[in-house]
Amino acid sequence: MPSIRPLALCAILLLTSLGASAQDAQIKKNIEAQLPQLPGIQEVRKTPIPGLFEVRTSDADIFYTDAQGRFLIQGEIYDLKERRNLTKEREDALTAVKWDRLPTQDAITLTRGNGSRKLAVFADPNCGYCKKFERDLLKVDNVTVHVFQIGILGPDSKAKNRAIWCARDKGQAWLDWMVRSTPAPEAAAMCDASAITRNEAFAKKSKINSSPTLLFEDGSRQAGAISLEELEQKFASLKK
Repeated sequence: MPSIRPLALCAILLLTSLGASAQDAQIKKNIEAQLPQLPGIQEVRKTPIPGLFEVRTSDADIFYTDAQGRFLIQGEIYDLKERRNLTKEREDALTAVKWDRLPTQDAITLTRGNGSRKLAVFADPNCGYCKKFERDLLKVDNVTVHVFQIGILGPDSKAKNRAIWCARDKGQAWLDWMVRSTPAPEAAAMCDASAITRNEAFAKKSKINSSPTLLFEDGSRQAGAISLEELEQKFASLKK
């Protein structure tokens, strides 16, 4: 008899899994039938709340629904006891960017000291918080900063980005504008600034929708500027 118990347990787990899969598939089918314009549903899974299911689309958007797929909820789940935003944690996991997959060829790379500490920044040239953060970064040594230009604050941002990217010294042009408010010369018509378009497409795919957004080597991100103290603490934690 002892040898039968593990087999029975495996059978129970398999049946439970199959049942869950069938329910998830039915929820998906019901939602797609009622809401065909919703981008392709990639996954349906249980949440910590009984009877509530997560629905994830191909755009990494997260919705919630009931066990029949009748109701669709857009919003965030907070665990008040643990003080956690479960929806944000899930979105961050889904959109995490592996450092070695960053398209650094489309970035302006600035190196100070030995460049051993790494940081990627997605920034709009008309973003005031970005400018303050850039001024603070001048005080940080032994760092490599990859600046990914994005233009999300209007047409003027796109024009400034193009002028900076097309400058003879991109890094100097970026710092001149962000730190000293000295604009770069107008870009020549023949200049290829398609890197900026690719940056914006990458940002959209990765759910980077605020300026600045900071990415670190461990895949974590920070939406918005942080203080020098916080930045140094983050770098220190990456060494552990």
